[in-house]
Amino acid sequence: MRALTKNILLLVLLVALSACSGNSQENGAAAGQLNAGEPAPAFELMDLEGNEQNLADYAGQKVYVKFWASWCSICLSGMEELNTLAGEETDFAVLTIVSPGSNAEKNTESFTKWFEGFPNAENISVLLDEGGTFFEEYGIIGYPTSVYIGTDGTLVKSQTGHFSNAEIKESFETIK
Repeated sequence: MRALTKNILLLVLLVALSACSGNSQENGAAAGQLNAGEPAPAFELMDLEGNEQNLADYAGQKVYVKFWASWCSICLSGMEELNTLAGEETDFAVLTIVSPGSNAEKNTESFTKWFEGFPNAENISVLLDEGGTFFEEYGIIGYPTSVYIGTDGTLVKSQTGHFSNAEIKESFETIK
């Protein structure tokens, strides 16, 4: 019985010590970080007009990024709503990323020509991820995927599926 008591006390002491050291490391790493999560992978991508856009250009702002594909019916059915969101005044930037030439997406030239004729998309900023490098870095496994980035550059949330503008705005209410 005495050995059991010693073992239990030793176990409690080890748990307490590991909890203390874990918290101090976590607090040190998160100093200055406003949101829970890891830094969002930085990107430098061209938009449809040939301008380079960089995630760093949005430092200090919240950013909503929608990863999508031209062949995805769910993506396409939500584009008019996304266009409305992108045209509204919000406290976050709205970007979209497609990956020409990978994941069954059209090549850049074909995609650009196709998108020029896409209705109700004048507010949508499309960035081209040639070869899907950033799709991989962001862990995109389905379309559409919504990514929420905080003002501190933290990747706060990533969700696959369609979300209404109200749901997107509601998500940003808790993001700093």
